[in-house]
Amino acid sequence: MTTTSKRKATLRFGLHYIEMIIAMFVGMLALDPVWSLAVPGVMDRPDAAAIVMATNMTVGMSAWMAIRRHPWLRIAEMAAAMYLPFVALLVPYYLGAVSGMAVMTGGHALMFLTMLGAMLWRRDEYRHGHHHHQAYDAR
Repeated sequence: MTTTSKRKATLRFGLHYIEMIIAMFVGMLALDPVWSLAVPGVMDRPDAAAIVMATNMTVGMSAWMAIRRHPWLRIAEMAAAMYLPFVALLVPYYLGAVSGMAVMTGGHALMFLTMLGAMLWRRDEYRHGHHHHQAYDAR
C-alpha cells in the first residue's frame, strides 16, 4: 500500500467514525421525545435513562450502518460495543459505588472508546469504501 493509499484509508476510517457519531446523535435527538411520551418519567431513573440513551444512540448508528450496507454481524458488534460501557457501569451503580451521573458520563465517554475498539478490530473493513462491505459478509 502506498503512502497516499494509506492516508486515504486512514481518512476513510476517521470519516466513518465521525459518520457513526453523527448518526448516534441523530438517534438520540429523534428518539428521546418518543420515550418521554411513551414512558413518562423514564428519564428520572438514572439506570433507565442510561439504557434509553444507549438504545437511542444504537438505533441511530445501526440504521446508518444498515443504510451503508454493513453486514448485520458488524452492526451487532457495534451495538454491543455501545451498550457495554453502560451495562458495566450499572453494576457499581447498583452497589452504590458510583452515582447515576457517573454512569451517564462514564458510559458516554467509554462508548467512544469501545466503538473505536470495535472499528480497530475490523479495521480493514472500516478503512475501505462502503462498496467493500459485502466482501466481508462471510467473515
